[in-house]
Amino acid sequence: MITSRGRHRRTRTLISTVAVAVATGVAGVWLTSTPDDARAAGTVVVSTTAELEKAFANAGPGTTLQLRGGTYHPAKSLKSQADGTARSRITVTAYGAEKAVVDGSRLPAGAWLVAIGGDHWTLSNLTFRNSRAHGVVVTSSVGGIFRNLTTHGNGDSGFTLRGEGTTDNLIENLDSHGNYDAKNHGQNADGLAIKFGSGSGNRVIGARLYNNADDGVDLWQWASPLRIERSWAYGNGVNRWKDPAFEGNGNGFKLGGGGASAAHVITGNAAWDNEKHGFTDNSNPGALRLHRNTAYANDASGYYIASSPSRLSRNLALDNASGPAKLGRRVVSAANTWDAGGAGDLRPAVTDPTTAYGPRRADGSLPATDFLVTGTSAIGAGMK
Repeated sequence: MITSRGRHRRTRTLISTVAVAVATGVAGVWLTSTPDDARAAGTVVVSTTAELEKAFANAGPGTTLQLRGGTYHPAKSLKSQADGTARSRITVTAYGAEKAVVDGSRLPAGAWLVAIGGDHWTLSNLTFRNSRAHGVVVTSSVGGIFRNLTTHGNGDSGFTLRGEGTTDNLIENLDSHGNYDAKNHGQNADGLAIKFGSGSGNRVIGARLYNNADDGVDLWQWASPLRIERSWAYGNGVNRWKDPAFEGNGNGFKLGGGGASAAHVITGNAAWDNEKHGFTDNSNPGALRLHRNTAYANDASGYYIASSPSRLSRNLALDNASGPAKLGRRVVSAANTWDAGGAGDLRPAVTDPTTAYGPRRADGSLPATDFLVTGTSAIGAGMK
């Protein structure tokens, strides 16, 4: 039996849900009530015929936007400065297992595809592509969750996290590839850019950052420690666009620069076939910690750590054009493949990366692969 108090609570929730639909003012919207949580603003299921930018701008705490499968072509950037809360997030995600693609090819020149300036957002299971500027930009965010996203073919970096007070954000299972900034001849378009800001508790897990004009990961002027784990960066800095003035850099993991000092933790990652270094401090004077990473067949050094009192341990380097590692005098190097008394030249059984390029697992995690797997689990990235 439902008591009058229970009926009243359910009614308030349904009214709140309907209010979200009215606020969006969009066509092609379905509603799903959330009667078990009176705080929730409601779920809005959006079709490709809706004005997605309007629904996005009007989302508030407790709103969930679910995008039906298909391709969306917003005429303006998807922008919001709204804050969710830890208990009442703002969520934008795909509807069930449907494939939703947000395409920025109709945006004005210079317009970012997504610009979020609020706290406690969740973006998940979506593709953002073909903006003539940045793909997804998140600024001064607290507690954001960005999971199972693809950003590709954008006119600047695929995914950017920036701003002061940017804390406790999780970027998980991101695929970001083929991003190229034509106006700058490729010198700025990274797969993942965490730049121009600070904030603790930010993590990157399970990313694939590949075939971008500039770097896989770029931490330029990021002034607080962050953690990157179980991520792959490959094929960056190659002039795939046949730009005669191409200026792409091509590091796998660029771990600082621009005067900021931060002690990032980089563990369980792999960098291969990049046009420059696999891993570089890029003049970051912070005490970096690189543990159990793999650098293979990069066109410069596997590890170029020259400016900081960093510690490198149990890392693997193989077939990098300028040697396994170039390290400054303050670097502590222990039990890496290049160290005296270390494991030496651990040659994996499989150096064909085809399986690493395959589809992700059902939960969005990196694909199963034997690529670069050696005979020991004690050194190098755990590719499996």
